[in-house]
Amino acid sequence: MKIKIGIGYDIHRLQEGKKLILGGVQIPFPKGLAGHSDGDCLVHAIIDALLGAAGEGDIGHFFPDTDPRYKDIQSTKLLEVVMTHIRKKKGSIHHIDCIIIAEAPKIGPHVAEMKQILCPLLQVGPDDLGIKAKTNEGIGPVGQAEAIAALANALLVWE
Repeated sequence: MKIKIGIGYDIHRLQEGKKLILGGVQIPFPKGLAGHSDGDCLVHAIIDALLGAAGEGDIGHFFPDTDPRYKDIQSTKLLEVVMTHIRKKKGSIHHIDCIIIAEAPKIGPHVAEMKQILCPLLQVGPDDLGIKAKTNEGIGPVGQAEAIAALANALLVWE
């Protein structure tokens, strides 16, 4: 048995005319995250953390933004593919911890719904998925409400 950790990070600009999707949840907000997919930076950070723990490339290696198959795809669909890959390699998630960094909207009211969507996909219980929210205290693009970022750490056990 091996225990491995991975870290993931993602950031996307906020853009008019897009839906804001975080953790698979559509959050009412006047702007959404720009991206080739739905721009869900939380799920993207989780994917990168999982791939890191698997010793693999990043999300762009598996799902290049030059591939039209991934245009506007739900990031949770990409997570399903990554989870199939992890299971084939005999890996299982022990714990994931995440931080969403945004000035607005308030993330706290949506965490329970994010867990309802993500826990079954990750095959973990709600106590094995931490989702927190922080602001950037007005600093940089995130602090100026021009972008939203996310960080994720994943602890996996391998047979």
